[in-house]
Amino acid sequence: MPTAITNDIKITVETAFQPQRVVNPDGDFTFAYRITIENHSEHTIKLLRRHWYIIDSVNDKTEVEGDGVVGLQPIIAPGESHQYVSGCALRSDIGKMFGTYTMERTNDGNMFDVDIPEFKLVAPFRLN
Repeated sequence: MPTAITNDIKITVETAFQPQRVVNPDGDFTFAYRITIENHSEHTIKLLRRHWYIIDSVNDKTEVEGDGVVGLQPIIAPGESHQYVSGCALRSDIGKMFGTYTMERTNDGNMFDVDIPEFKLVAPFRLN
């Protein structure tokens, strides 16, 4: 599982191909991903924003920014974690994603970015 640690915040990613979720007849391939955010710092943090880069093997590049994750801006205390599931559709059966979360320390308002590790999105039939 891809993992990154930035400022004592650990991000872990798990992915799954969703063959039953083809978005349209043009051949989109849908993937789900589960993100676990673990707070190993001494501070309570709030996830304010996300910034994603999504690239597929036909060289489509998409940049996505927005508040929170799946409609939430979770607050994560020291030693706690937050997990969510989301997804994306690619035009090809191979791609990758990576990015950053903007976090805020709730005690002093200090904001910082946390790396989301690059992870591959590969349809299982491409692995054989």
